[in-house]
Amino acid sequence: MLALLTGGSGFIGSHVADKLIERGIRVRVVDVVPPNRDDLEHYDASLLDLDRLRRAMSGVAVVFHLGAVADVRDAAEDPHYTESINTRGTINVLEAARRAKVPRVVYGSTTWVYSDTDGEELDEDTPLRAPSHIYTATKLASEYYCHAYSKLYGLKTTILRYGIPYGPRARSGAVIPIFVSKALRGEALTIAGDGSQYRNFVYVEDLAEGNVLALKPVAENRVYNLEGSTKITVREIAETIRKILGDVKIDYVEGRAGDFSGKEISNRRAREELGWEPRVPFEEGVRRYIEWHVQQEQAREKAWARVDTTLGQS
Repeated sequence: MLALLTGGSGFIGSHVADKLIERGIRVRVVDVVPPNRDDLEHYDASLLDLDRLRRAMSGVAVVFHLGAVADVRDAAEDPHYTESINTRGTINVLEAARRAKVPRVVYGSTTWVYSDTDGEELDEDTPLRAPSHIYTATKLASEYYCHAYSKLYGLKTTILRYGIPYGPRARSGAVIPIFVSKALRGEALTIAGDGSQYRNFVYVEDLAEGNVLALKPVAENRVYNLEGSTKITVREIAETIRKILGDVKIDYVEGRAGDFSGKEISNRRAREELGWEPRVPFEEGVRRYIEWHVQQEQAREKAWARVDTTLGQS
């Protein structure tokens, strides 16, 4: 079986590739960035290149479409580019899959689609409201494209709404990497407001496992929330990092307006139909991230030391 991953060199995509390979599934990555491992195929292609996407899908049994502008701040700063990658990129993937006769597409969406929705307890059947953020708008439009391609062309799609992922290979601009980097530099961790804002973080390897489980036949033309099960406040993030690393100062500043308020998003459907649930406790996940981060920093320092030695000999 051959699976194609758009964005397979990214944070979530690279872990999905790991999980697929563990199960003996061959992986082909479409990404403008080289992947982090050598035992898979790599197509250097843009999501905007429909013909190259179609050629890359030759012989493919399933497409995991994870390539996107994933940082909401980046999306807000460059909405036009975000629309091109997140929305037109998605319809290109769907159209390429249709032309290549790929039977299945799994689309990586986000629980941010609930951010403008009324109510505190939400599930996949909750009616969604018009989005107020460009990032959410692009992800919702892509979900609608998936539904349309399923109904019009018989392309089987599965939509996975990801909770907030964390763990090794995370983007440096996310809250946990920012806090960890500051703590390791001896800087104070800054919290806006009283730190009671919460998210249901999900460890990235658990999230990747949910993608693989979405290959089950029951997931065809279904939507699933892959959401963490435990509320984690910003204050608890900081305190967890201090517990692991030791002497870390925490400062509180004035709160920010416009942040996505915490909502209770059910993952029951994924648990009941896919057998998926988050398994890695938050503190353990943070500990694994810190260990990975420290190893990366040490590797960079050794690389620079070798450069210094070489320059000193020249």
